[in-house]
Amino acid sequence: MKIIVPMAGMGKRMRPHTLTVPKPLIPIAGKPIVQRLVEEIAKVSDEPIDEIAYIIGDFGKEVEEQLVVIAEQIGAKASIYYQKEALGTAHAIYCAAPSLSEKVVVAFADTLFKADFVLDANADSVIWVQQVEDPSAFGVVKIDDKNNITDFDEKPKEFVSDLAIIGIYYFKDGDNLRDELKFLMDNEVIVNGEYQLTDALENMKNKGLNFKPGQVIEWMDCGNKDATVHTNQRILEYHREDELICSTSNAVNSIIIPPCYIGDNVKIENSVIGPHVSVGANTVVSNTLVCNSIIQRNSILENLNLENSMIGNHVEIQGDVSELNVGDFASFSK
Repeated sequence: MKIIVPMAGMGKRMRPHTLTVPKPLIPIAGKPIVQRLVEEIAKVSDEPIDEIAYIIGDFGKEVEEQLVVIAEQIGAKASIYYQKEALGTAHAIYCAAPSLSEKVVVAFADTLFKADFVLDANADSVIWVQQVEDPSAFGVVKIDDKNNITDFDEKPKEFVSDLAIIGIYYFKDGDNLRDELKFLMDNEVIVNGEYQLTDALENMKNKGLNFKPGQVIEWMDCGNKDATVHTNQRILEYHREDELICSTSNAVNSIIIPPCYIGDNVKIENSVIGPHVSVGANTVVSNTLVCNSIIQRNSILENLNLENSMIGNHVEIQGDVSELNVGDFASFSK
């Protein structure tokens, strides 16, 4: 089994954090988004993951090395491909054409999920879906009484289904997917200036490919600051029973209200942390109240009262503020 991860987007809605770090590498409860994504896919697969193919932009050698490590941690090899132009979802996947063979899962790296099903690797294709209240904002699928997907509708203005596509797909025949994507490129099948994966899916369905829905328990977005902070909260809740406080951290005259993630060499003094807070390695927090927030590595926070906040790496903040969204290398006091 292979996992194909398109992640070349600029992550504009997550600025300022994505000015220095690709969005899929932003940590959620101590692990990068993309790492949590591939780990969850590995859990629902009854076959080992042999390869993870990442489609990235010009992210630099350090990022590529980190992606290789993430693949190796689940026993897979890493392949790196580049998407130089943002030409749509189908184009992004096709950039990894050499890896599109045999059984593949395509997973866009801006979403996390929890599921209690085991992937049926003998199905032609499985599309992960989640029931939503407002399907008009999503691509949705229609299913028949035999639990087969019969139609795909992109952001329907009238109700046709409340099963939204979450951006994760399984294909038993990766070669077939590659050929359908190539057909779109060769024939310039373009919608709104982009090559769309849904066009390839429709072609495959019309040729007799059977699509099944894989309904997840929860779908968690990482599209903007508020959504990412909420996803951090949900992931911490799922791991409430795990050991999330590193032994090298040190809390003095402080209270940590679980669930929280506290990284290596974190120093906390005269503070109340939690619930639903992640603190990255080597960060110092003093005289501060913080809940429902993400604080990344090597930062210094002092005399704050924070909630619903996201703080980057190498940040220094002092003063009485309540909600912040601060990128890397910022420094200010109030």
